[in-house]
Amino acid sequence: MRLEGFGLAATTLRGWDGEIYRRDAEAALTLAGGGSDRSPLSGGAQGPGETPTPILHLANFPLPAVRGDYGGGAVELMGRGGVFISLLEHDPAEASTALFRHSGIPWPLRESDFDPRQMQRTISGQAGCQRFFTHAGRAFCLYVAIGSYVLRSVLVPEVNAALATVEFG
Repeated sequence: MRLEGFGLAATTLRGWDGEIYRRDAEAALTLAGGGSDRSPLSGGAQGPGETPTPILHLANFPLPAVRGDYGGGAVELMGRGGVFISLLEHDPAEASTALFRHSGIPWPLRESDFDPRQMQRTISGQAGCQRFFTHAGRAFCLYVAIGSYVLRSVLVPEVNAALATVEFG
């Protein structure tokens, strides 16, 4: 299935699930104030005065309806063979900051890019990878979690196959 929205596009691979969404300004303010439009685990909400930005989720398992921007509520459900990908666009003003100094798409990823200490929250056996970058003047964070560090040689090619479908509008 092809997903398109908010200047991002991707094609879900066979057996994969995905969604592109954006928090509206009111929902972002609610989240910043401690409420929730999607999940109490959400991590990418904008603060007051910031531009709502798109978020792309891809997973090789069914995504739960309630989940955080970085996969809270989803990665806890994935098995050893699970892959969760989150591509979050940040406020355009952040594109010129040091955090986003890497210019260009940071994939394909390597097995050595994954580490259990790269998880947003440590989950036994899982590993993560996080990259901040700019592309066409837009600031992004790529966050990927895999269900098994031991199986990274099998899972990382799946990650790269899914990322190869991502397009920027």
